Amino acid sequence: MGATLAIVPTYNEIDNVESIIRAVLELSIPVEVLIVDDNSPDGTGTRVKALQAQYPGRLHLLERPGKQGLGTAYLAGFQWAMTREYSYVCEIDADFSHNPADIPRLVKACETGADVAVGSRYVTGVNVVNWPFSRILMSLSASKYVRIVSGMPIKDATAGFVCYRQEVLRTLLGYPIRMRGYGFQIEMKYLAYKLGFRMVEVPIIFTDRKRGASKMSGGIFNEALWGVIRMRLLAPRRI
Repeated sequence: MGATLAIVPTYNEIDNVESIIRAVLELSIPVEVLIVDDNSPDGTGTRVKALQAQYPGRLHLLERPGKQGLGTAYLAGFQWAMTREYSYVCEIDADFSHNPADIPRLVKACETGADVAVGSRYVTGVNVVNWPFSRILMSLSASKYVRIVSGMPIKDATAGFVCYRQEVLRTLLGYPIRMRGYGFQIEMKYLAYKLGFRMVEVPIIFTDRKRGASKMSGGIFNEALWGVIRMRLLAPRRI
């Protein structure tokens, strides 16, 4: 098993950042953490710096000058990862909505044949804890909408808990990624699908955050809604 990098975007995650770092770095497989912090006013970046001495060579920090969106945070993290020797690169939220203990399962899926492993809330039903019914319905509807428009056979197209083989991610980054909010997650999966990479959905249990504030907004939702149509029109031809 090669080394894995877990990329964690943060903006005002002071309540969660230390716990998520420790949870990931204490896994039984070799994992490093890259925090991509958008100059959080609450001191998230400062807390990460204080922890780096405890995890030399395993905890990394990429600071950006201000809040620029989830998609650009991941793209910056991906570019950082491409200059280093990681076998697998994972996306994971800072707020424990994704269980760090599931990272080895995503990595294992990539080791055994998947190019992209998606931590899926919906592949075995609805595995979501502490969301109101209205939000579950919105999320399910969004995933169904994406499947209809794109033809992509993924039940959780908006999932943000994903593992990529590095060579696959390097290929994806050779194409323009246009969406910058949560639609970024859809666009990355669709590009992988169009390029013929093998995606596998790994069932997870998603738990709504207990600390901190959600970053979801109407603008983010609208970007994904209209961005999916543009994505379909501008997508490369499948290989």
